[in-house]
Amino acid sequence: MRSPLKFKWFLFTQLPSVWFWGIRVTELTSKRCELWMPFRWSTKNPFRSIYFAALSGAGELASGILCMLHLAGSGSFSMLVTGFEAQFHKKADCATRFVCEDGEKLAAMLQTLTQPGQTGTFTMQVEGITEKGVHVATFKLTWSFKKRDR
Repeated sequence: MRSPLKFKWFLFTQLPSVWFWGIRVTELTSKRCELWMPFRWSTKNPFRSIYFAALSGAGELASGILCMLHLAGSGSFSMLVTGFEAQFHKKADCATRFVCEDGEKLAAMLQTLTQPGQTGTFTMQVEGITEKGVHVATFKLTWSFKKRDR
């Protein structure tokens, strides 16, 4: 995820709509993920703002990348979004960044899943903020995790 070329290939093969939107990872640590989405023809709606589906997709990805980072090398897990809540506060009329800072809490929850078959859920919050500093959206995604046998 940290390599721009590998990330673009991942998006192209696994999430082509995100690749089409031009989303980039600007920061990725165990605590935090920040994505950047351009304001261009592929993300813009007829009302001169970023389409809500693109905003929502970026919100999901910001939390999902943190989940994938914490699951890497920790055995086999399945993960699935089981809840999604969005609040749109203002019009996103320029490039927007998406910030999720729930990495430490997620890691603590995942450490409780030690036996195959154990499940857990975790709700992550992602904030959408334009390059002008305007808070445009808040997303709350509930992820479900299940430890597999492998």
